[in-house]
Formats: sequence, structure tokens, C-alpha cells
Amino acid sequence: MKHKKYDLKHLSFALLGLFVAAAIAFGVFRTSTSASSASAESAVTSADDAFSERDLSGAYDDEVFSITLTGSGAQTDSSGVTVSGSTVTVTAEGTYVITGTLNDGTIVVDATKDDKVQLVLSGVSIRSSDYAAIYVKQADKVFVTLADGTENTLSNGGTYVQRDENEVDAVVFSKDDITFNGTGSLVITASSGSGVVGKDEVTITDGTYQITAAKNAIRAKDSLAVAGGSFTLYASADGLHAENGDDDTLGSVYIAGGSFVIQARDDAIHANTILQIDGGSFTLTAAEGLEATYVLINGGTLQISASDDGINAAKKSSLCTPTVEINGGDITITMGAGDTDGVDANGNIVINGGTIRVTGQSAFDYDGTAQYNGGTIIVNGQQVYSIPNQMMGGGMGGMGGRGGWGGKGGWGGRGGW
Repeated sequence: MKHKKYDLKHLSFALLGLFVAAAIAFGVFRTSTSASSASAESAVTSADDAFSERDLSGAYDDEVFSITLTGSGAQTDSSGVTVSGSTVTVTAEGTYVITGTLNDGTIVVDATKDDKVQLVLSGVSIRSSDYAAIYVKQADKVFVTLADGTENTLSNGGTYVQRDENEVDAVVFSKDDITFNGTGSLVITASSGSGVVGKDEVTITDGTYQITAAKNAIRAKDSLAVAGGSFTLYASADGLHAENGDDDTLGSVYIAGGSFVIQARDDAIHANTILQIDGGSFTLTAAEGLEATYVLINGGTLQISASDDGINAAKKSSLCTPTVEINGGDITITMGAGDTDGVDANGNIVINGGTIRVTGQSAFDYDGTAQYNGGTIIVNGQQVYSIPNQMMGGGMGGMGGRGGWGGKGGWGGRGGW
């Protein structure tokens, strides 16, 4: 199994005499400096480091193989594809353009560990009553490309009957690195389990996605990186989730851009290590909007409605001290009633820039220290010039009590979710 290398570097907060060990998958370091304080180093990444040319392009050669789904089976012109009933297995490196419908079947990628496989979905509909619609058992990397102008649908019928040593629990399940690209659209319905699960790295660079999932909409083990795309996610657990249960120094989320509408019963976006947002548009409705050990916001427009914490830095990883660092962006947080916080850090808060608006009973809560070096903070409609700690009081905006989910995998009316 292939993994990227990760670097660790000590962060130095000079004014506070505080040392924080922090790092992020992709291992690139940047120094963030504000006009009113000593510089503080933050472990970050960039789009150049997170995404390869092939990740971003979504292109494919004219010399491709075809797989035509026929309802109960498939036809192909490739010797690298076997068809057994309604199971279609890709065993060799190459690009495969897939069209048609599988009423109850699975596309399996079982190539060598050095093979790169590109699956081009070009008007595909696959339903699997008791398994994954797409299952990557082995490859070096798989590219799922959404062909221009096409609509594609993948779904699970509500159960997973295991067929090998891997515990498949998603409509798209990959044991190795997987990238989604192309400008088409993909609708995923997971009546059981998650929409997408990647056991290594999950990368998304373009496309339009609508995912409804009984668990997480998209879950990665080592890292989840998004360059762009349009996402409408409904999840009973988390919208975007990265966590490695075997190594708590892995499990990062990096977002360079894109449009996100996420409704989740738990976290809208969760990273066990570092969650970095450089840009994008976010409308998040969840128990917690953003959660990670280190939350780093450099840009983007975020509207968060939360029934617990809007942004939460909690000790999920031994990699670094829980910290919320905001260097830019336009952030609006509306909190529910009760013991809730707009920005909650079980460690430190650093604000160097951006605009943060919080409506709720408690705007900020931190256990360590707070640095306010720049930017605009507005609490319940009033601008403040320091970072308050706990229970600011003021007007309550926010969500009503939980009303549960509406029919058809949707959400109940306001007063609920």
C-alpha cells in the first residue's frame, strides 16, 4: 500500500512561549505573519503539492477500452476485463469507458499493485443490492472520471454481504488511492453504510456530487483532498471524514476550493489531524461544523449552523496541540441554545485575519491561550477587539431542537434539521 511521506515540525508561538508540534499530510511548511505579532509557523499544504496533473485533468486518451453494461451483465472489448454474471472485473492497467446499466451488480478493480486504472463513467447506472457498486480491491491508483455532460448514479440496496477479507461498507469502496475528476455528475445513495470510503487517499478535483448516506458521505483513511467541484451531502454521521484508526498522526482534510452544501447529524467536516481550508463556499448544518485537532482556515466563505460547536479543535491526534487558526475568509456561525460554542479549542485560538461573525450564547471557548493579531470579530452583532472566552451572552440565533429527518432520506423542516 502506497503512502505519501509526512513531515513533522515544531511550531513556535514567540509571544506566548508556547511550542506546538504540528504537521499535515503532504508535508509542506508555510510561515504566517501578522502585523501585530511575531510570526508563527503552521504546517500547511498547497494545491500544487496535493494534486497531480492527472488528478486535475479528467482527460483520457482516444485509445480506450469499452465496457457496456447490459442490465444483468456486460460486454467488453478488453482482455483485461472479465464478466461473471453481473460482476465486471478489471484486471489490467488502462482506461475503460463504461456506459449502460447494471440492475444488481458490481464493477471490481483487481489489478496489480503497480497498475493505474481509469474508469470513465459515461451515463452509468449501477445498483448493488448487497455490495458496493464500485469496489477497488487492488491497484496503485484508480481514477473515476465523470465524462463531460453525463449523469451517473450508484446505489446500494441496504445490506453488505462480504465476499472476501475486506469489510466493504460503502457504495464506492477502495482499498487503494482513488481520485474523482471530470465535469459530469454523480449521484450516490447509500441506504446502508457510507457513500465513498477510501482506505488510503481520496482526492476529488471536479464534478458535481449528490450523496445521501446512512453513515458518512465521504470517508478517507489517510487523507482527503478536494480541489473543486460541487457537493450536496446528506449524512447520518459526517459529511467529509478522514481518520486512520491505526495511526493517529494520519487523517487530514485539505480543501482548496469547491461549493459545499452539507447536512450531517454529527460533523459536517471532520479530520483527526489537520483540517485546512484555503477556499470554497460552504453552507454547513450539523451538530458541529468543523472538527479536527488543528483547524486552519486561510480563505473561503463559510456559513455554519451548529447545535453543538461551530468550529471545534479537540484532541483527536497526538500530532499537534488542539488549535484553531484563522488567517482569512468570511465565516458566519449561528449556534443553537445550550452549552454550545461558536469556536471551541481544547487548546489555543489564533486569529490573524478574516471576518468571523458569531451569533450565540458563547462565541469562543479555549483552554489554552488566544492571540488576536488581525481580522474582524463580531459577536451577536457587535464588533469586539479581543477574543472573549466563554459565555458572552447576547441574542440567540440558531437552530431549533432536533426534529429528526424527513422522508426519503431528507431532512425535517426547521425546528429540526
